[in-house]
Amino acid sequence: MPASPDAPVGLYVHWPFCKSKCPYCDFNSHVRQGVDHTAWRNALLRELEHTAEQAGPRRLHSIFFGGGTPSLMEPETAAAVIEAARAHWPAEADLEITLEANPTSVEAGKFAAFAEAGVNRVSLGVQSLRPGALSFLGRQHDAGQALAAVELAARHFPRFSFDLIYARPGQTVAEWRAELTEALPYTNGHMSLYQLTIEPGTAFHTDHRLGRFDMPDEDLAAAFFQETQALLEAHGMPAYEVSNHARPGEESRHNLIYWRYLDYAGIGPGAHGRMTLGGRKHAQRRYRLPEKWLEAVQKNGHAMEEEVPLDPETQRDERVMMGLRLGEGVLAEGLKEDRIDRLRDEGYLVRRGNRIVATGEGRLRLNSIIDFLLS
Repeated sequence: MPASPDAPVGLYVHWPFCKSKCPYCDFNSHVRQGVDHTAWRNALLRELEHTAEQAGPRRLHSIFFGGGTPSLMEPETAAAVIEAARAHWPAEADLEITLEANPTSVEAGKFAAFAEAGVNRVSLGVQSLRPGALSFLGRQHDAGQALAAVELAARHFPRFSFDLIYARPGQTVAEWRAELTEALPYTNGHMSLYQLTIEPGTAFHTDHRLGRFDMPDEDLAAAFFQETQALLEAHGMPAYEVSNHARPGEESRHNLIYWRYLDYAGIGPGAHGRMTLGGRKHAQRRYRLPEKWLEAVQKNGHAMEEEVPLDPETQRDERVMMGLRLGEGVLAEGLKEDRIDRLRDEGYLVRRGNRIVATGEGRLRLNSIIDFLLS
């Protein structure tokens, strides 16, 4: 049976282009000398139309422009996608529309046009306030530009967030405490704070294997995490998800769709989706290479590479993997009570009604806990 017309749906729009590839990044991002913005705008609109026809009536909950660096797109493209999405699906009155942006002067200068296009929330990739760290991370802005972009975002958007990366090679907990304390006055309710991880296929993966830098050991990484939690809780922004902190009501509504395992559609190169079609959740994935995606959309109206119905066990596993990251936890339905009890006795989980929630100690071992629960 079809999904209810009142069922919420989030829309993810992937813009795959960047000015340069950051050495830690394993996202689907590409550097190109030139982009035909008209062709890309038309292709995104065409794939959105196909997606809406397939999904049927829904209630539009949120739009998220991610990447890549979507602030490199023309604001006219964002405006066209927003207008089309609203035409395909009735939108919630407080529709959240987020755009990821880099805090360089060229991109930040487009904020007014993006706000006029309908964007009402931006997420800024600040990553650090230290010159040496910004250079190490391959960023093209300095700390002054980053903070100026944050202040500009505050003038144009009612809601904004910015990212910082910590547990960097050679960084001490005291240095991170000072950097985070310096950043906190610039927030207006949301921050994303990520421990640096070394992902396969990245430049950092090669450098690390060659011994060009060392990462913090497990104990030091735990100390970084605990310091982060303490500082943000004291600032009134507890972690509502492992790496995301917000004052109550300022959580990213779009990202909560992922973590609560609700439906979301993805358009653009490599975009993923989880959509209930014919009464069953489906995993969807678009072609990853920008040129292949564009060609497929121009030819077929979409660039779906894979669409797979998910069996109940897979849905349970995905629901737990996503939901246990949240401060609100996840429904215990379908999980083995003896395993829940063991993790609770060891201090890694607590029960709250029919939900299980990872404790602070549990969050430090979340992957192992999830593996244990699902094995």
